[in-house]
Amino acid sequence: MTIATTRAIDALPAKRSTWLTLWLRFRRRKAAVVGLVIILAQIILAILAPVVSPYDPNAGDYPAAWQGPSAKHWLGADDLGRDVLSRLIYGARISIAVGILSQLSVVIIGLPIGALAGLLGGWVDYLVMRVIEILAALPTILLYIMLMVALGPGFVNIIIAMSLTGWLGIARLVRGQVLSLKQTDYVRAARAMGGDTKHIIVTHLVRNALSPVLVTITLGVPGAMFAEAGLSFLGLGIRPPDPSWGQMIGLYQSYIQSSWHLTVFPAIILAITMLAWHLVGDGLRDALDPTIRV
Repeated sequence: MTIATTRAIDALPAKRSTWLTLWLRFRRRKAAVVGLVIILAQIILAILAPVVSPYDPNAGDYPAAWQGPSAKHWLGADDLGRDVLSRLIYGARISIAVGILSQLSVVIIGLPIGALAGLLGGWVDYLVMRVIEILAALPTILLYIMLMVALGPGFVNIIIAMSLTGWLGIARLVRGQVLSLKQTDYVRAARAMGGDTKHIIVTHLVRNALSPVLVTITLGVPGAMFAEAGLSFLGLGIRPPDPSWGQMIGLYQSYIQSSWHLTVFPAIILAITMLAWHLVGDGLRDALDPTIRV
C-alpha cells in the first residue's frame, strides 16, 4: 500500500455510531430539543425536590390560606396555606413517574406478546388478536375507572391499571413489525441455522422493531400523565395529602373564579409537559426515519 493510499484512507470520515447519528438527526429539530430540555429540567427538579422546594409541600401556613401569588408564596397558597409551587414540584415526581413507569410496564407486557403472535402465527396469533380486539372495543377511560374502583386509589394501582389496558397498542404494533420482518432473509437464515424462537425474537425481530416502539413510548408518556390527571380529578388517583398535578386541578376546579391560581398553574404545567413530550416524540420519529440524512 502506497503512502498516498494510506493518507487517502486516513482522510475518510469515521463511521458514526448509531446513537451519534440519532442525536445529530434529533438536534436538527429545534422544537424537539426545547421539549427535551423542558423534560430534563422537570426531572431534575423532581429529583431535587427536597432541595429546591421552598417549603414542605404538606406544611400549612394558615394565615396565607387562599392567598394568590405573593413574594412569600410565588404561586400562592391553597385552602390549608400550603405553598402551591412546592406542591407542583413534588407533584412532578408522581406525574412524571406515572407516565414513564406505566409505559415501561406496557412495553414489558406488550412487546413479547406482540412478537410471539407475529412470529408463531396460527392459533397463538388468532387468540392474541381476538383478545386485543375485544379489549380495544371498550373505552380506555372506562377500563381505567373500573380497575381503579376495583383496586382502589393509589400510585401503584394506577400503574397496574394502565399496564393492564395500555399494552394493546404496543402488542399490535410489534406484531405488525414482526410479520413484515420475519419474511426477511436474515430471519429465514436464522431459522435454517437452528435458531430458537427466543433467539430470533431478541436478536433479530425486537431489535429491528424498536424504532416505532420508542416513538410510541415517548408519545404514550403524556397520555399516561393525562390519564392520571383525569383519575385524580375524579378522586380515583393519588390520595391526599400527596400532591399530583391532576389532583390539584380536580380539588380546586370549583374555586377557579375566586382562587384561580390553585387550578390555572397546575393546568399550565401539565399542558407544557404534555406538549414537551409530544415534541420529543415527533423529533424522535423524524430522527429514526432512515430516509432523512444529516
